[in-house]
Amino acid sequence: MTSSAQRIDVHQHLVPAFYREELVKAGIADVGGRALPAWSPESAVKVMDLLGAGTAIVSVSAPGVGFLKDSAGAVDLARRLNEYSASLAADHPGRFGYFATLPEPGTTACVAEAARALDDLRADGVALLANNAGTYLGADGQEPLWQALDDRGAVVFVHPAELPAAPVDGIPAFAADFLLDTTRAAYLLVRNGIVRRCPNIRFILSHAGGFVPYASHRMAVTLANDTGRSPLDVLDDFRSFYFDTALSSSPAALPTLLAFARPGHVLFGSDWPFAPTPAGQYFANGLDSGLDPDTLRAVNRANAEVLFPRLATHRPAPTPVAPAPVRLRRAAQRAAARLVFKLVQPGTK
Repeated sequence: MTSSAQRIDVHQHLVPAFYREELVKAGIADVGGRALPAWSPESAVKVMDLLGAGTAIVSVSAPGVGFLKDSAGAVDLARRLNEYSASLAADHPGRFGYFATLPEPGTTACVAEAARALDDLRADGVALLANNAGTYLGADGQEPLWQALDDRGAVVFVHPAELPAAPVDGIPAFAADFLLDTTRAAYLLVRNGIVRRCPNIRFILSHAGGFVPYASHRMAVTLANDTGRSPLDVLDDFRSFYFDTALSSSPAALPTLLAFARPGHVLFGSDWPFAPTPAGQYFANGLDSGLDPDTLRAVNRANAEVLFPRLATHRPAPTPVAPAPVRLRRAAQRAAARLVFKLVQPGTK
């Protein structure tokens, strides 16, 4: 992939050492059933080069900072994470952006940190968990936050968390529950009129929106019956969301997403490092082999450049040519990933 076509990854995570220490101290060893992965800026850049990503907009995954019961401690940890992320972006010009972590949601401290991160630290947006201790985005009491974000025309990256219910034995949360969690948040944001009242907020739903594209008409009919609104208006609200392709660009899911989403509203995502590198390669191959060149360029980069204009004017410098052994190893990894993707498709022999 040439430097001019490098992907913008809007769904990549960071796990700084001080954040990992806080999680371990709280007895948290995994997220959604996946062990906390190793992470460093150097390893992130290495994977970005492998996947053809010029820039990654990083965010903190679940559980955010809400696992800290002390609200002052949660605010302090959010501030430290945002300052670290701002430094990461400054130290690697063009390679990293970030979504700010907030002590969410409807608190004065949450609004204040959103303003600080967006106005002073120049975050690319904010990351919000679909639910925080069982309270979903779109619930009552969050209006001050939505108003602050709407006033700033902010991008809001919605990431799933574990469902506020007991897990089912044998089903890790990341495999199915996360998709429902995102769908619940999207439903409430539409049902309670947030997307209509705050048209300047651009919401990105992780993992192709969970079940939103697939179940959109079913949910629209339900909401129309519940609220008296037109099903077409409800569908239009669901289509106002942006969607990333993390773990979702399969021959089963991708056509549904593209058929549902508005033009320009589908963005590349990898979910690394919680999704291991082979998974990132697998689903990147789903895009490379399943899209026409114009659509691929849009999903890889052009759509994100519209959402984040600074990335259109400040592209990362071309990646230095790697030594021959590294290039050969990457080529072999990509070829193997393409073969695996082809072999596991339905109907292949």
